[in-house]
This record gives sequence, structure tokens and C-alpha cells, in this order.
Amino acid sequence: MRVQSLTLAAAGLVLLAPTTPPAAAPPGPAAGPQGVAVRREGDVSAADLLARVRTCPQVSRGRYRTDEGAPPTVPVCGTRDAVYWTADLDIDCDGRPGPACNARTDPLYSGTTAYQQSDGRYLSAETLPYIVVPAVSPLWDHRAHGVRGGSVAAVVHRDRVQYAVVGDTGPRDIIGEASYATARALGIRADPRGGGTPSGVTYIVFKDSQVKPIEDHAAAVAVGERLAELFVRGG
Repeated sequence: MRVQSLTLAAAGLVLLAPTTPPAAAPPGPAAGPQGVAVRREGDVSAADLLARVRTCPQVSRGRYRTDEGAPPTVPVCGTRDAVYWTADLDIDCDGRPGPACNARTDPLYSGTTAYQQSDGRYLSAETLPYIVVPAVSPLWDHRAHGVRGGSVAAVVHRDRVQYAVVGDTGPRDIIGEASYATARALGIRADPRGGGTPSGVTYIVFKDSQVKPIEDHAAAVAVGERLAELFVRGG
């Protein structure tokens, strides 16, 4: 948890390779910031997901700030199947230290995350795509909407979709944060000192979904793709 942030059970699921090749070979993945190859996960497009969240049936009692000191402008919206919001993306580098995420590279670094892996260790922001939800407050209680550690999210930025899990909690009044690995996969600069993006990221969390173990990203993709397909079809 970055307190100063500026910012269906699925055990054993694996992704299966397609059995038939596409009609035409797609272009190779684009090179994102830091030379990272970025790609869309699954077959549900960013456009289809964004079309489904054009309106906002607000479920939060107020609005969140995107950064400390910023005005509260971001509501949490919800349908029967998901909750969602559109905000910035600040880099969460918390959890197990590594070459990119540690106390030297991130002045706000914390060695803990709100949720832990199946082996009891804290999550790795460098390797696990996860998002951060605000801590429970009178503004919004994510638990009342079927959101918990390991819940599956589709994170959309421009034309890219990345599946992730809920892996950490943040300040009670700030929203818009995801792990280093999530940012890299979306082609967003992942430097904890100045990376991220100031706007245009949509977070869609599927209610009552959960990946066990939380660190199984392949399971998150499999569950996320299936729920995203249902979501864009309206349930």
C-alpha cells in the first residue's frame, strides 16, 4: 500500500493455444516504453469493453482523487456484473523487492502488499499484473460489491487490454494505481519515480470473481477473458 500515493475461483486454469491459425498473421507486438513488447491479452477488444462502460451508474458515495491534493473527480460505477472507474495509472512497486522495485528505485517503496501469495510471501509488482483498490471507507466499500484480493480485472488503455488481479489497497480517498508489471504490459512507462500516465485508464473489476492462487496470471487471463466476453454481451 502506497499511503503517500500520487497516484470464480480458478485454481488450475491454464490458457490453451488456439487450434487453428488466424486467416492472416498479425503484425508483431509493438515496442512500448523501455523496449517492452506490449500486446492485447485475449480476444475481447478495448473498444468493446469501453463501449460497455460509457455510462456510470455510480455506486460510490462520492468521488475519488487521482493524486494527493487533486480535486475529487472519479466516481466508482457499477452494473450487476462489474464495478469500474476511469482514472490515471500511478505505479505501485510494492511487495517483494527486485531489480526494478526496491527501496533504492522507489522513494515510496513498501515491502508489503495487502494480499499475499499462496506461499505466504508478498506479491511481486515486477512480475504480477495487479491493480490497487482504495481502502474501505464511507466513500466506498469494495467488499460490498464482490471485490477482494484475487478478484479479476480488465485494465484498458488506448487499444490494449491487460488482465490483472486485485493485489493491493491504497489510500481511502485516492484511486488509479496498478503494479509495475501492469503498466509495462500496457505500454505505459513503469518507472516508479515518474512513470505512469495521467489519465485514460479504465479499470473493470468483475464481481465475485477470484483467482486462487492469486499469483497465477494464466488463470487470471482465462477467467478475465471469459467474464469480459459475458460483460460485453450484457451478461
